[in-house]
Amino acid sequence: MRIGIDLGGTHTAAAIVDESGSIIKRAETPTDISGGAETVIAGLLYVCGSLMGVGTEVVDHYDPQPKIQPAGGFPQSIGIGVPGTVDAEKGEVIFAPNLPLKGVNITRELQKKYACPVRLGNDANCAALGETVAGGAKGAKDVVLITLGTGIGGGIIIGGNLHTGVSGAAGELGHMVITAGGRQCGCGRKGCWETYASASGLKKTADEIMKANADSLLWKLCDSDAEKVNGRIVFEAYRGGDGAAREIVEQYIEQLAAGIANLINILEPEMICVGGGISNEWESISKLLLARVDAERFPRASDQSPQTRIVRATLSNDAGIIGAAML
Repeated sequence: MRIGIDLGGTHTAAAIVDESGSIIKRAETPTDISGGAETVIAGLLYVCGSLMGVGTEVVDHYDPQPKIQPAGGFPQSIGIGVPGTVDAEKGEVIFAPNLPLKGVNITRELQKKYACPVRLGNDANCAALGETVAGGAKGAKDVVLITLGTGIGGGIIIGGNLHTGVSGAAGELGHMVITAGGRQCGCGRKGCWETYASASGLKKTADEIMKANADSLLWKLCDSDAEKVNGRIVFEAYRGGDGAAREIVEQYIEQLAAGIANLINILEPEMICVGGGISNEWESISKLLLARVDAERFPRASDQSPQTRIVRATLSNDAGIIGAAML
């Protein structure tokens, strides 16, 4: 029996996960940053207590020698996915932009209370691990997970193990440059993949193309307010046959394919697993995307050679919880 925790900026979600990656029981609580690291850690103790049946009160002090053994026994392990960079060996958060945890060891109190190993991982890396255990990439040993949200995140699995890099920050897929000198990225570089192929990048492309297409269906769908345009509206207009929306989607697919082809040419994993909000449009984009990636991949020695499969992620928000449990 393992516990996986997805520590988010607004909510902390946790579950008991079995060896096959199936979720047995869930718990969650708002992430409370009002008291800094102490209240965040209290939330971690709260969700674990809820799952293990040792009380659901918010913990305001720490007992290094628990007097009550959980009804189901102590967990085999606890894993925590954090939205930031972690030092897995020390159990410390190096940097988490939305949480007051810089330099804080968030594993120590859980280790004391539950007498089991507690491991940290980046949340996107945990999601990648979850998809290989129980999701769209189940059974594969070499996988790259791409999450298409407000930005682009990801995780890399090599030989069945997370590849975290020398400082623990590997997998920042959205920050490879696909257009030198292109759009300004929040990381400081220009032309990063996520400025084009994330949901935010899609909206920027839509803004540019709508300005030149006053008669587009997009204007009707957004009530003539370009600020309301999002991925859902773009794809609704695309399916409705709108020319401007088709141009936006085709540009988006070209830019998404450029990054995926780069990853294949560098790593050639068994699978590329695509998740995040835009993956909900998989039926609309997959045919064109796969054809575009195939055209940009480095030529194979033979058409009979194995090639990277591109699949949709299937676990949604559960991926991070399941992956954390498997750390």
